[in-house]
Amino acid sequence: MNYKAHETAVIDEGAKIGEGTAIWHFSHIMPGVVIGKQCNLRQNVYVANGVILGDNVKVQNNVSISEGVICDDDVFLGPSMVFTNVINPRSAVNRRGEYLKTWVGKGATIGANATIVCGHTIGEFAFIGAGAVVTKDVPAYSLVVGNPAKQIGWISAHGERLHFDHTGKAVCPHSQIVYQIMEGNKVQPVGPVLGA
Repeated sequence: MNYKAHETAVIDEGAKIGEGTAIWHFSHIMPGVVIGKQCNLRQNVYVANGVILGDNVKVQNNVSISEGVICDDDVFLGPSMVFTNVINPRSAVNRRGEYLKTWVGKGATIGANATIVCGHTIGEFAFIGAGAVVTKDVPAYSLVVGNPAKQIGWISAHGERLHFDHTGKAVCPHSQIVYQIMEGNKVQPVGPVLGA
């Protein structure tokens, strides 16, 4: 076993867990789960069958990751955030087989107590504020807050708020990487500042 699991964790046979991953108290990993390298799953985490987590994914306390969720590398899932997997659940109606996919892009952060309604894409390095309720796709590098979640700005890969000038460029104060607003209201890094 090349990963670490607390004695109270339940890891079902068939789960694939990468090297250096840590799974803490009272967590449950179902059999069809794939977890990458160097991940950290804190206390009371449930990972449903079929979930895929990339490398270096951080899952904080009390998170349930529903069937249909795929997280790329370096994703952060804040405490008690929620993924749904059915749009119209009813106790008396069996919706198995109707689970919708939710994709969380590389480097994205989902804040504490946020809810991600299933069937949507969270773009790479997006930042979902604490308590937000995501009901539609979230663009890469966007900062969204509220219920329903609305975009209030842009954020760098290092988690710094971006402020664009009249040319449509912004510099991350942490990394000095330049970001450009592109056609279609998209943002992407264009490289380091000259001389940096």
